[in-house]
This record gives sequence, C-alpha cells and structure tokens, in this order.
Amino acid sequence: MKILYAIQGTGNGHVTRARDIVPLLQKKHEVDVLISGTQSEVELPFNIKYKCKGLGFVFGKKGGIDLLETYKRSNLRVFFDEINSLPIQQYDHVINDFEPVSAWACYQKNKTCIGLSHQAAVLNKNAPRPNTADRLGRAILNKYAPTTVQYGFHFKAYDSNIYTPVIRQQVRDLIVQVKPHYTVYLPAYNDSRIVNVLTQVKGVQWQVFSKHNKKPFTEKNVCVHPINNDAFLQSMATCTGMLCGAGFETPAEALFLKKKLLVIPMKGQYEQQCNAAALKDMGVPVIKSLKKKHVEKISQWVEYSEQVVVDYPNETEHILDTILAKHAAHLLNEVLLPGKKVYSLKKFRKQSLLKIMLNS
Repeated sequence: MKILYAIQGTGNGHVTRARDIVPLLQKKHEVDVLISGTQSEVELPFNIKYKCKGLGFVFGKKGGIDLLETYKRSNLRVFFDEINSLPIQQYDHVINDFEPVSAWACYQKNKTCIGLSHQAAVLNKNAPRPNTADRLGRAILNKYAPTTVQYGFHFKAYDSNIYTPVIRQQVRDLIVQVKPHYTVYLPAYNDSRIVNVLTQVKGVQWQVFSKHNKKPFTEKNVCVHPINNDAFLQSMATCTGMLCGAGFETPAEALFLKKKLLVIPMKGQYEQQCNAAALKDMGVPVIKSLKKKHVEKISQWVEYSEQVVVDYPNETEHILDTILAKHAAHLLNEVLLPGKKVYSLKKFRKQSLLKIMLNS
C-alpha cells in the first residue's frame, strides 16, 4: 500500500515518534512523509517529500504559547494553498499525527484520515481531565487537525483504541545510571527564569536544555546547554530526576527510564493540562508554574519524591499492522470528491479560521 504519514513539527514529540514509526511502515509499504511546522530540533533520518509551513505554534518564554509570535509567523494564504494542492488522492492511507494540512485536505475531499497521535488519546472520554473545564481549548484540540478515526498513545491504555507510549529505540537502548544531576527541559520558559528559580534549590546540579540559547553557560549550580538530541538523552539516562513540561514524549521517556519526575504544564495549553491530570493520578508531582514561590515544592521533590513504576512494552509494529489491516477493507468503498478549493483567503476574511474549524 501507498501511505502518506503526516507529522506535526511543532515541538519534538511528534518527530521523535516518527523516527520509529516511519521505518516500521517502510518495511512493508511505500511511504511518503509530510511535515508541517518548524519548531522541532530533532532530525529525521529519512526523506521528507512534503515540507509545509502549516499552522504551527511558537513557544513563548513565560510558560505558554507566544500567541503574538504565532500570529506573526502564520501565513494563511500559504496554509490554504498547501491544503488545496496536496495530492492525497495518490495514497491508499493517510496517517496523521496531529498535522493540519493533510487532515484538512482529507476533510475537503472526503478521504479517510487515520489519526494516530497523543492528542487522539487526550480527547478520548475515558482519559483524565483537569478539574477546570476549558471548552475552547478542547474545541481547538479537536478541530485543529480533524481525523476520521482516532487511535492514540497515552501514559496508560485508558480505552481499547489507546496504547501506551512509543518509546523510541534510541531510548530503549540507553544505558541507565543514576548520577547526582537533574535534567531540565522547559521550552516555554526563558533561560533567566529557569536559572533564577533553580539556583535557589541548593546542593543540586541542574542540567538545563534550552530552546532559547545557542551557547552553553553556567551560573552557580545550573548548567545551560543548547538542545542536542544525543546530549539530552545521555543527560536523561544518567540523571536522578527529570523536571520538564507536561508534554507527552519526554515525561513518558523519563518514566520508562525509571527516573523520578516533576512536571509543569504550559499555561493555556489544554493538552498539557490533561497530561498533568493523568500524571498526577499516577503519582507524579505537578506544580502550576516555575516561580520562586514554588522553590520549596521543588526542593521537597528533590529530597523525598520517588519514581513511578510503569510498563511500556515495544508493540509499535503490531499496533501499526493491526490498524492498517482494520482499514484495508475501507479502501474499496472510499469515494474522493473533486479537488474543489474549499478553503480560501476570501473565506477567511468573512469569518475567522477558528469559526471555519468549529463549524466544519
């Protein structure tokens, strides 16, 4: 079969998962890869056929998404052109990891789009939710990259279509040790905020990996390094504990490596609030933000917290085979609509993109 595998390129999680999934698909199928967004520092070791601008988000430096910078970098004319020009009719299956261009291209041509992402699991009715409802955040998460059917990855298998995390082989092969340092990855905070808070936690060596600095520096007990995949993995494999955002892949990898974990969910990011709720249910401590008023909680975590035990078997190939076999029969009944340009800048001027998504 000919498959289009589409990846969201905002952040590193989708890309790291693709490093394992795409080679497994290529063993049995003809696979083209699409990526949209440019916020990931992780390289892909295979050919990318479509590189799209898409509709990504930009990390801020105060604990959330930088909405102004996200708006400045968005180009809706290009986004709509990418949707309309993507030749999805060439593919038997489109597998989508929360990627908007291929998702909306499938939507406008009535083509089945198989969602295989962490976001699909977060939206499942059985997955944990934060105590505070966020109807807008949930709606955006649901409509950002609409799919026909959903399969998801989460910290636990909360439903029959939810699987435990894809732990990349690079992580599975790491030699795990316990050294005195703590590894930190908080891309939504600037380096000065991180340093100002963590230097208050005495007697601890912090190894910080930064999206915002290209040169390493050290201040007191905090060493800041630019993002480097190999260096980050070695730091995580040998650390005592991991302090990070409430994303998915990094916390999952830390749990797999038997590291104690502390997470800080991004402000205004519904997915991370849901992740934080799930991790809290599992016994992982959560703090709301990186501020000096939380230094005592961080110190308590360093002093007393223990690791949470998980079981994440390597079942990725079996999962992919099962999903594709289930949908093979659907190809016989699928009818594509003509390639009509449903989305245009003119339509956007009449109503916001959010309304287009919510009314679809």
